[in-house]
Amino acid sequence: MDRFAHAAVKLLPGVGSAVVSPAALGGAVSSFDRSRYTVFPGFCDVHVHFREPGFSYKETIASGTAAAARGGYTAVCTMPNLDPVPDSRDRLEVQLAAIRRDACVHVYPYGAITVGEQGERLAELDALAQDVIAFSDDGRGVQAEEMMRAAMQKAKSLGKLIAAHCEVNALLRGGYIHDGAYARAHGHRGICSESEWGQIARDLRLAAETGCAYHVCHISTRQSVDLIRKAKAAGVDVTCETAPHYLLLDESDLQEDGRFKMNPPLRSRDDREALLEGVCDGTIDMIATDHAPHSAEEKSRGLERSAFGIVGLETAFPLLYTYLVQTGAVPLERLLEMLVTNPRRRFGIPLGNDYSVWDLNETYRIDPAAFRSQGRSTPFAGYETAGRCVLCVCGGRIVWQDPHVEG
Repeated sequence: MDRFAHAAVKLLPGVGSAVVSPAALGGAVSSFDRSRYTVFPGFCDVHVHFREPGFSYKETIASGTAAAARGGYTAVCTMPNLDPVPDSRDRLEVQLAAIRRDACVHVYPYGAITVGEQGERLAELDALAQDVIAFSDDGRGVQAEEMMRAAMQKAKSLGKLIAAHCEVNALLRGGYIHDGAYARAHGHRGICSESEWGQIARDLRLAAETGCAYHVCHISTRQSVDLIRKAKAAGVDVTCETAPHYLLLDESDLQEDGRFKMNPPLRSRDDREALLEGVCDGTIDMIATDHAPHSAEEKSRGLERSAFGIVGLETAFPLLYTYLVQTGAVPLERLLEMLVTNPRRRFGIPLGNDYSVWDLNETYRIDPAAFRSQGRSTPFAGYETAGRCVLCVCGGRIVWQDPHVEG
């Protein structure tokens, strides 16, 4: 993994609040003696929701980036389902001002594909292009084929990615969990898999037609994996992400609790196994958390009435390391490719002087009360994990240090 290699190092004594550079830790640090601590390059999450402006009671730039730092993330890309929606330069500036004021890690905002994410008119893509990482209407699928074709053509001319939340509204039918065994057994309305892969199939065809660089958000079905695998083999410029919860959980883990409600929903065991296969064979390029905080009240209404979304920045690496790497399902090097190398390469995000220091031997239970995020809703509460981030450095500046670790 060349310059993205990880290594074991000792945490420097007396680190306090001082600036610590990779050189001070020995550069690639592969020559250091093995010890208690491990250094990783700064993780990059291309799919988070920080809720500011418009919904700061759920999350802010300050609390969201603090959560990112605690999880070892030094670069995040924020989705545009905000108020105002960043569909023009003036509206984007509201978010940029908050980022400049309050972010402790690098924040790269998305611009909306369509005005108000309503799918009716293209947003001011030309005016946004210089200051956004890519274009997305995340939270909504672009329903009209002609609208998506026009967006792809414009994005290509601007040298920008289209990152798509793929969902066919006509196939949702009021569903809120996967249309599978659990939904049938408990009388819930289900979301069919085709609502996701049907729109992916359309977009892959349009990406091949337009030559647009296309990225698929949070895939959850085996058909999605198959379609993307075939498109890559055919030369389509496509990448995709999945999220930790789709790799570690399926509908058999559901409980009658809002912390198990997200969109797309937890799918079947076959889907989860197909996603793991896609991770291992390179079809799935990266893992993004889809960190989506809500208030406690919004997540307290059960599966049917709770808001869609869970938090994940502070738990992603420990969960993936514990339940994929330590079990032998995914090599550590492959996990780092998906958390560091691939997202940065695809979205053009530099690494710089960013890294985190981990105690991979420490085990603990996930406690939402300890989160720095304002969101507390996670299906992984109480899970036993290995790996604690003890230090995070972004741009040469310490942005997180575990208070229980002596400097």
